[in-house]
Amino acid sequence: MIDGGGEYDASKIVVLEGPQGIRKRPAMYIGSTSSHGVVHLLFEIIDNAVDEAMAGYCRNIAIRLYKEGDGNIAEVSDDGRGIPVGIMPKYNKSALEVIMTTLHKGAKFDSEAYKVSGGLHGVGLTVVNALSEFTNVTVKRNGKVYKQTFSRGIPTSKTEEIGETTEHGTTITFKPDAEIFKTISFDSTLLKERITYTTFLNPGLRITLRDERFEQPEDTVYLSENGIKDFIKFLDKEAAPITSVIHLKKVVGTTTVEYALQYTTSYEERLESFVNTIKTTEGGTHVSGFRAAISRALVNYITKNSNGKSDVKITGEDVREGLCAALSILMQNPEFEGQTKEKLGNAQLKSIVETEVYSSFSRYLEEHPQDARAIIEKATAAANARESARKARELSRKRSLLDSTVLPGKLTDCIINDPTKTEIFLVEGESAGGSSRMGRDKNTQAILPLRGKILNVEKASYEKIFDNKEIKSMITAFGTGIKETFNVENVRYHKVIIMTDADVDGSHIRTLLLTFFYRYMKKLIESGYIYIAQPPLYKVKVGKEDRYVYTDEELSTLRVGEHKDAETQRYKGLGEMNPEQLWETTMNPEKRILKRVQIKDAQIADSLFTVLMGIDPAQRRRFLHDHAEEVNFLDV
Repeated sequence: MIDGGGEYDASKIVVLEGPQGIRKRPAMYIGSTSSHGVVHLLFEIIDNAVDEAMAGYCRNIAIRLYKEGDGNIAEVSDDGRGIPVGIMPKYNKSALEVIMTTLHKGAKFDSEAYKVSGGLHGVGLTVVNALSEFTNVTVKRNGKVYKQTFSRGIPTSKTEEIGETTEHGTTITFKPDAEIFKTISFDSTLLKERITYTTFLNPGLRITLRDERFEQPEDTVYLSENGIKDFIKFLDKEAAPITSVIHLKKVVGTTTVEYALQYTTSYEERLESFVNTIKTTEGGTHVSGFRAAISRALVNYITKNSNGKSDVKITGEDVREGLCAALSILMQNPEFEGQTKEKLGNAQLKSIVETEVYSSFSRYLEEHPQDARAIIEKATAAANARESARKARELSRKRSLLDSTVLPGKLTDCIINDPTKTEIFLVEGESAGGSSRMGRDKNTQAILPLRGKILNVEKASYEKIFDNKEIKSMITAFGTGIKETFNVENVRYHKVIIMTDADVDGSHIRTLLLTFFYRYMKKLIESGYIYIAQPPLYKVKVGKEDRYVYTDEELSTLRVGEHKDAETQRYKGLGEMNPEQLWETTMNPEKRILKRVQIKDAQIADSLFTVLMGIDPAQRRRFLHDHAEEVNFLDV
């Protein structure tokens, strides 16, 4: 009999009301309590302002990141209608207070107030409020100015009239709660990406971002006049176009289907999808319909015009090579999977999108034979390359260890065989490999030293990739296979940890590895199995104690007052640490710092992989020239 720790009866039932439930399980509402969760709070407020823009009431949104205090305060202002402030008799509270403190309350359940919107669950502002140290709301409406303040979801004042105005709109200022989040710093990269595509999806909407966290505040204005067509040009800037931009906007009942696409010289498909301006990172039924339509239209056109001359069968994957597209759907009652809204589930939308895209794209191919010919040549080349790659892989498998059960000789494996409990460190060089072998926990930690920099897979042929010793060692050690034989369920370790030196060479090796994982073992990233170790940058001697410091900011904080002259050693290589130090600072699960590589990070880096690791040196030179001033640290 299992001891359950006491009786299970009605007295054990706990009801968490208001902000308590949100604070108890924040990941249910915002995905995580990492930096992504912090910026998600900001997205929730921005999305509400964008909903006002889609309804035709807002033309300007201003976002401000404050420098005051610890620099983790954000403010969003819009010139929309303003949150209603009238008293709701049922609750004897203002509508503003109800919206800010009660789940599943809001105007977006009523299609008269908002025809379409991104926030449909009625929880966005309530969640922001519950997970913030403080939230201040100012509303300009009906010639009056109103204000109410909150702390961790609880009102600290009533809704009060504080003045008169001729303006209208809402301003929300908040600070994420350090009791909830692992970090409360706003990720400017994710924020800028979100603002960029928001303006492309809402032509004429002006969004200003003022970031005061730097010595010189940054002011950026985002505005698109041509909308989604401008978006394609923005996405295409890393590759040369081979067709003009194809665009369609069609209203079908209460649903608006809009897309723009262009074919480029790239070897990848780039498709960004949105529903009510919310990015659907994981796709959904609208994406399935779009891809099916593009594939069917092109395959039918090729069949009709090839006269049986094609020597290789062209597939949907082939016709999407080099495709750069943006798909935007505006609809009532979208069925998102989860509050973070990353995948759409409305079944009927697949047929709507497929019908409209197939019809318009087929017509375009007939009316623009030159563009159609360029796409066919691109698809045919992709099909030939795919077939050649298949043959090369078959040959490579016969003479390589890819499918072998024999582990690579340089691997120092762990004792335990349970992948949920084991991890493998990919270590730069034999010196660091030796220290990590001696310092590791041999029960759960495996070590695979890599010799030098692995092959740059972004511009290498399949044959070279499969013949590369370091890549073969990783494939065999992981046990997953690769490409068509890849099976993430066979992975031998649930933590693949990249552990490189904290210098330029180490960063380059890390980028090469991430490029390989993203292009050939993407499921490892999607499953959350890829990590980056964070070795200390410095060892600081404070009296008789050695302290390890991981960032320059931490060093500046430590070296004040009586510690300003403390002896400091800058670590450039893992080999400079003895096994005990390496274990204590970088490998010990109880003390180390690991960064999990997420697919969102990889998507942001996708274009950088193409630019920095690809075959066009002029493109790479332009990028380095344009971004040289953004470098914070360069090891010399």
